[in-house]
Amino acid sequence: MSTNVDQIYMRRALKLAANGQGLVEPNPMVGCVIVREDIAANKVEPDADGNEAYAHIVGEGWHERFGGPHAEVNALTAAGELAKGATMYVTLEPCSHFGKTPPCADAIIASGVARVVIAMEDPFPAVAGEGIKKLAEAGISVTVGVLQNKARELNAPYLTRLEKKRPWVIGKWAMTLDGKIATRIGSSYWISSDESRERVHEWRECVDAIVIGSRTAMEDDPKLTVRLPGGREPKRVPTRVVFDSGGTLSVFSELALTARDVPLLLVYGPDTPEGKKEFWESKGAEVVVADAPTYEQRMLILMQTLAERGMTNILVEGGGELLGHMFDLELIDEVRVFVCPKIVGGREAIVPVGGYGRELMRKAATLENRKTEKIGSDILITGRVVY
Repeated sequence: MSTNVDQIYMRRALKLAANGQGLVEPNPMVGCVIVREDIAANKVEPDADGNEAYAHIVGEGWHERFGGPHAEVNALTAAGELAKGATMYVTLEPCSHFGKTPPCADAIIASGVARVVIAMEDPFPAVAGEGIKKLAEAGISVTVGVLQNKARELNAPYLTRLEKKRPWVIGKWAMTLDGKIATRIGSSYWISSDESRERVHEWRECVDAIVIGSRTAMEDDPKLTVRLPGGREPKRVPTRVVFDSGGTLSVFSELALTARDVPLLLVYGPDTPEGKKEFWESKGAEVVVADAPTYEQRMLILMQTLAERGMTNILVEGGGELLGHMFDLELIDEVRVFVCPKIVGGREAIVPVGGYGRELMRKAATLENRKTEKIGSDILITGRVVY
């Protein structure tokens, strides 16, 4: 098949892969499409450049849930005998090892697929080129690198955990037109619209953890739970994390009152008053003591701890100092910002990103893959941070 046709089917596979978001982590999202040209052809959707293709998709699938069959197996099951002699498009290198499921490479070889087109190699140490090698040694034609950048974008959280040993960090805030997240006395209810707050709950069900600082916990007293329209059950229940070096979280807070029902992780500093850890553990919370002298060092310990627990993406909802320190450490990978049509003024009003910041404007971080969307009365700006 031509390069354009390969891209068309790989785009389809990437679109399928995204269906697994929030359900497959810490595994990567993977999609798979199996195509034959020798069967009555159907027209498939054109790619972004308007290129069209005619072929017959005999099977497709995606990784639907953690621990369940991989995308390749789902697609092969759908294709059945028609997989023999076909071309398979898959967004990530097929695994070659026994994990929670048998090796996908073995299933592909047994199916009789003639050609496999792969978006990118899997950097996971147990795979890392071995799946490609096994397919090639079995006589299957293998093409690697089709829409590789798109595949890396899709699985950026998975790759960040493998390559940087920390989760993918999404910074989220809602601010007024004059760039404030709260008034000078800490009032912030509500900056954003009802529609914007609904969107945040949809984001929460797709992450492993929601992180806030102790000041936000004290002033906003949030639940940090996932509450979806119509009472729909969330895809997952994220862990609520409070970066609370001094152990100041109130025992009467919403977080404390729900600690036995929804996971709560408190991150303490080395000088937290004695007995706090044992007290909160008796209430159902989990406590991690980050034994380091500085805020920044404790933050790095938290990132490593979350990654070691299999967390691939976290949503940081404030406050300004927490986001600021994470920005200074270049830990924020993506931002999702609601700009709301309100002005509060005040030089002492709270800004969304505190910390030290940049001294020179030419060193300011920028956004790539920017998107702008109107939600209710607000404007949502999203993008990936470039330092």
